[in-house]
Amino acid sequence: MKKLLLATAATAALASPVFAAGVGTDENIVITGRLEETVPQDLAEVGNRVNVVTAAEILNGGYIDVTQALQSSIPGLYISPLSGPFDYHDASFQGGRTSDLLWQIDGVRINNRLYSTTPPLDTIPAYMIERVEVVEGGQALFFGTQAVAGAVNIVTKEFSATPDGAISVGGGSNQEIHTNGYFRDTIGPHQFFVYGSADHAKGFQPFSDDEYQPSATDRRRGYDVITVGGKYGINFGGDARFSANYQHTAATLDFLNRPKFTAKAFNERKEDLLSAKFDWSPTDNFDLYLKGYYHWWDTEYTEYRNDIANPGNLIVIDDADFWGFEDYGINAVGKYSFGNGIDLYGGYDYQNYWGEDQVFLIKKKTESVHAPFAQLRMTNLVPNLTLAAGVRYNAPSDGPSSTIWNVSGQWDILPTLFVKGSVGTAFRLPDAYELYVVDPCCEQGNPNLKPEESTNFNGSIGGTVPLGMATLRWEAVGFYRDVRKLIVIVFDPVRGIDTFDNSGPKVEVRGGELILGADIGNSFSADFSYSFNSSEQHGTDDQLGDIPESLAKAVFDFHPTDMPFGASVTINHVGDVHRTFDTVEEFGDYTVVDLGVRAFVDEGRKHRIGLNVTNLFDEDYATRVRSTTTDTGTPFIYHYRGMPQSFQVNYTYAF
Repeated sequence: MKKLLLATAATAALASPVFAAGVGTDENIVITGRLEETVPQDLAEVGNRVNVVTAAEILNGGYIDVTQALQSSIPGLYISPLSGPFDYHDASFQGGRTSDLLWQIDGVRINNRLYSTTPPLDTIPAYMIERVEVVEGGQALFFGTQAVAGAVNIVTKEFSATPDGAISVGGGSNQEIHTNGYFRDTIGPHQFFVYGSADHAKGFQPFSDDEYQPSATDRRRGYDVITVGGKYGINFGGDARFSANYQHTAATLDFLNRPKFTAKAFNERKEDLLSAKFDWSPTDNFDLYLKGYYHWWDTEYTEYRNDIANPGNLIVIDDADFWGFEDYGINAVGKYSFGNGIDLYGGYDYQNYWGEDQVFLIKKKTESVHAPFAQLRMTNLVPNLTLAAGVRYNAPSDGPSSTIWNVSGQWDILPTLFVKGSVGTAFRLPDAYELYVVDPCCEQGNPNLKPEESTNFNGSIGGTVPLGMATLRWEAVGFYRDVRKLIVIVFDPVRGIDTFDNSGPKVEVRGGELILGADIGNSFSADFSYSFNSSEQHGTDDQLGDIPESLAKAVFDFHPTDMPFGASVTINHVGDVHRTFDTVEEFGDYTVVDLGVRAFVDEGRKHRIGLNVTNLFDEDYATRVRSTTTDTGTPFIYHYRGMPQSFQVNYTYAF
């Protein structure tokens, strides 16, 4: 509680700037329009599908962390937190695996390079987000490794031309307390933004009563997360600008990964994310930015187990054992406009990475990657047609180099009808676990692994239909992807241990999406999406594990501008999911409904009260299944419980 109060006092400027009852943007927000900031929008103009989640949608949904904000909003994205907010999650986008999705904050990649299957979102609060941009399909050209199925960029709050800020405090039925806030202003050429948050909860029981073994005495998965950060920018006249971002997170996150033995298990995390960027536009037809970044992840893992043979005694499995990584690099991108709608983009990526794990015994190792890339865009050669083509060369210090390419385009057939598509290749470099694990009893990494390679296609047709006071938006999407040189676990009979190889048959992903939306007047909006896929290894008919075969999502939002209240309902249906043990274990096939209402208690809409109900109908569902043995040694399958029905209330004051 002391940490909570200190964080609240130190960051007395909290929550979101968007206080309209519906979805909108603050008129004072300054979006610079510089080259890096426009990359997703530019990609959308040349045939790539880009989904955007706004700060208002996040605020209205009452979401606490990033995973909650995305799991009901993005068509085709399955994101399943293990045990509520600030936890690891499984993810699948357009039939891909968790490791096929790239994550960024303000353009800086944050993927966990120790384990590509452990996404790095377990410490990121939702309130700090200005918007989330999700680019579909293979996006390795600009974003590099792991952008196989798509790339997600979390954009933190922008600068403001005038002073503004907010404070928010809330709580919930899982014995949780949340405070957060920000302040921002512009003084002459200087712009600044500071923010902070503190999130605490005892959480809920991650496994059912009948699965818990007597040896497990810690039965609630909780968290403590404190985040502080800031941005600074200065304009040097009209053609040059410097900006820097910094964010620090300190967190203690319970890690209850099995329903037995655990007396206490937690990760204690310190994480720093720093970037600095120089933008330069000396002429009307030339733009350049140079950006450096540093990402430091330092975790100490502690686990105490109950001693079954000696009740009352504890067995120390790990005592503040280190696992973490350091990731830094430089990114330079330039754009030259030849005129007549012809633009040339060129860039260079340098990444340097080291990681170590004393828990799973990954030895400390450093690797680096050099990657030049270029893209030519043509937006005016043919009326209503945009085209782009690009290539990227990746040269890692360990392992062979790879070259990828991409071609995309969009044709606006009518003002209300378009077709778009992209085709190309992408790659995923092996992670440190696959390369360097040195556990002598069980596992041995393979430093000779080759990158996974994929060929992908995304295409869609869509448009708008006016229907009286309403406007209908629709789009039908098809996609396929073939992944080769698949990295798989294989048993080495000579050493009697598991290792890794590129010997797996290719994975064939085929699927589609139907996306519908309607805006009815200025007070109501509705969005619906249905996606399906088959993700199978060649020669089999079995869906890959932990990838749902279908998803359906719906969001309804009521936001009257002439009334001091609003409401939203989200519906998230997950189709069949399975995981293979000795037999196939089916899970998934559930529907979760969330409800949010908000009200303003003053005419100026500075005071806002929100009430949110997660899992309105208390659906009982599993987010993941794993296997272990009972205290007596009998094998059994256990299930991570999805978040049960819970209530959250919050108050926000904007100034």
